[in-house]
Amino acid sequence: MRKGELTRQAILDVAIRMARYSGLSGVTIGSLAAAADMSKSGVYAHFKSKEALQLACMERNAEQFSDEVFRPALAKPRGITRLQALVENWMDWYSRPGGCLFLAAAAEFDDLPGPVHDRMVAEQRLLLDSLARIAATAVAEGELAEDTDVFQVAQEVFGVLLSYNWMSRILSYPDAADRAWAAFHRLIDSHRT
Repeated sequence: MRKGELTRQAILDVAIRMARYSGLSGVTIGSLAAAADMSKSGVYAHFKSKEALQLACMERNAEQFSDEVFRPALAKPRGITRLQALVENWMDWYSRPGGCLFLAAAAEFDDLPGPVHDRMVAEQRLLLDSLARIAATAVAEGELAEDTDVFQVAQEVFGVLLSYNWMSRILSYPDAADRAWAAFHRLIDSHRT
């Protein structure tokens, strides 16, 4: 990787950490330059606009999510084991300081038309589709019933994860993880063969 690309990724990593606390709109070229100990013109040279910076943050965050949540889960055996690993990794992702940039962007851009909104929606659809594909492998492996609506399973697993995030981060319930796992297992058991 070239030096310019390494610098760009380092800047994006700082921007993502900032955005987890202040949202994508709270990250400006100026605030990012200060946090990254760079000049505004140095940061501007990499992104050219706030919107380009926001989109780059979304892309880099998606790469990190894939590397830390999906890829390790995909290394597990197909089916329910893989789905459980994904849920566990995702719960770990939600426990990061500042929270989840995907959720922050969803709250921030849900009603704002434009490229950042469109990217946020595309990322959310990709997450649900990925959950559905993993649920489909559980059907193919004979672990879930053949008539299982895998998109319904995906939506409900996503709901369990969102609920876990809320109960853990917002309400600080000490048993949030236990309750999330109970909901996940109840969901899976309701679709077993």
